[in-house]
Amino acid sequence: MTDMSSSIRMRTSTRIYLYVSLSLIAAIVLVPLLTTALGGFKTLGDLRTNPFGLPTEWQWTNYTDILFGERYWLQIGNSLVIAALTVLLTLIVSSMAAFAFAHVRFFGSSFLLNYFLLGLMFPAATAILPLFIRIRDLGLLNTYWGVVLPQVAFGLGMSILLFRNYFRNLPEELFQAAFVDGCGYMRFFWHISLPLSRPIVATVSIISFVGSWNSYILPLIMLNSESKYPWPLGIMVYRGEYGTEWQLVLAFITLTILPTIIVFFVAQRHIIAGLTAGAVKS
Repeated sequence: MTDMSSSIRMRTSTRIYLYVSLSLIAAIVLVPLLTTALGGFKTLGDLRTNPFGLPTEWQWTNYTDILFGERYWLQIGNSLVIAALTVLLTLIVSSMAAFAFAHVRFFGSSFLLNYFLLGLMFPAATAILPLFIRIRDLGLLNTYWGVVLPQVAFGLGMSILLFRNYFRNLPEELFQAAFVDGCGYMRFFWHISLPLSRPIVATVSIISFVGSWNSYILPLIMLNSESKYPWPLGIMVYRGEYGTEWQLVLAFITLTILPTIIVFFVAQRHIIAGLTAGAVKS
């Protein structure tokens, strides 16, 4: 009886500890988001004197002026085009490469895989100068492709790793049965592996989308026409020579991060399934 009561107390304390920990983590995530959203409803003076509280007067025009302006939708459209191309190319290239590393044995496969994984150690900012020269030589400056191709290249390491681990966890019997029935590598990849890989496809898509959506350095270096600017560069509009309209910056950021939040909530079940499935075996 004593053991049972101690076990119940232990479970209760564990649950309390879990709820408190999750509440703290949620607060750490939500407080900056709420502060940013509320800051967009304030005047500049109110934002400086009352950065964390509710607005003294709700300035709805901060949001409506952005929403009804052409520049906002142009930049959102540019970001969507760049992100969509980045996600599409990343999925195609990384899934095919990962399938080869997972199921095809060839000389130098381990070396080539490690070469791709080295990309995880080098952010794009460290190679910005040679990258700019290469994009310029290819004639891709001030084009979407000048931003998309480097983003795909720097995202391949993580994407290949996730896809490879997921493909290696697919039942080996399924692979053998398909080959007995005369199914080649390409047919097995397109008709069996990919349809069974929706969780990891969603995971890689969200990671690539969010990375591209929030990218600032590459568009800043590769694009010089305002008509092609994605939303991170649109913040510069609110920076003047002598000051910055921070209330408009916060309103602009709130409106532009909403798509990523919505996409994440829609696909979060697949993301969790993809990450857990790809973490079992390497």
